[in-house]
Amino acid sequence: MRRYTNILKAFLLLFLVVFLFAFSSKRSNHLPILNTHVKFVGKDHLLISKNMVNKLLIQNQQAVECMPKDILDLNVLEAKISSHPMIENAEVYLTVNGEVTVEVTQRTPLARVISEPSFYIDSQGEMMPLSSEYSARVVVVHGNVDATNIDAVHQLLEHVSHDDFLKLYVTEIIVNEEQQFSLFLRTYDFEVVVGTLEHLTNKMNNLKAFYQKAKKDKMLQTYKTVNLQFNQQVVCTKL
Repeated sequence: MRRYTNILKAFLLLFLVVFLFAFSSKRSNHLPILNTHVKFVGKDHLLISKNMVNKLLIQNQQAVECMPKDILDLNVLEAKISSHPMIENAEVYLTVNGEVTVEVTQRTPLARVISEPSFYIDSQGEMMPLSSEYSARVVVVHGNVDATNIDAVHQLLEHVSHDDFLKLYVTEIIVNEEQQFSLFLRTYDFEVVVGTLEHLTNKMNNLKAFYQKAKKDKMLQTYKTVNLQFNQQVVCTKL
């Protein structure tokens, strides 16, 4: 008999715990959001401000802080914030203390294209507008860049960004009317003629070998053009 009594007590205790949890959860879901907290992931310089992100935290024309938790749609907020042209991804979640936390990953500009209007090319090879908050120090691209050739420009930018030497020295890229490329390097005024992106790795290796040799010989300031289009050699013209 005692055994059945203990089982009944355990069952009643379990029922009470479940009831109190459900009651507390339901009551909590009807309470308004206490606060919002915006965190930026992995960037020192902000292309978009926290205030701008907070302005995106509006659902059905209501600010998040005015809404009860049970009608808050986190997926809708994530999609809305992620659609901002400066944002690559956003994660929105509720914390146990009743706050909405937004973790924002910004898009990464690789280059600034000088045009009307100017714009960035990001790490995914997409166009993105300039930021009113911060001007990124990136490679400058001159010439006609649009949807027809942005993949090729992005290919060259990716090569530059993943090479320590090129990342340090390349400051400008020129795209001419024949869709061929030239580079300008930090400190020196000579034009590096790349041409097409065919055999790009070999061309860049030739450039680095030439640069080190010419620097050692103190000849870098004497050149006007450095042409990489010829197989296994660098052809230069002097000032």
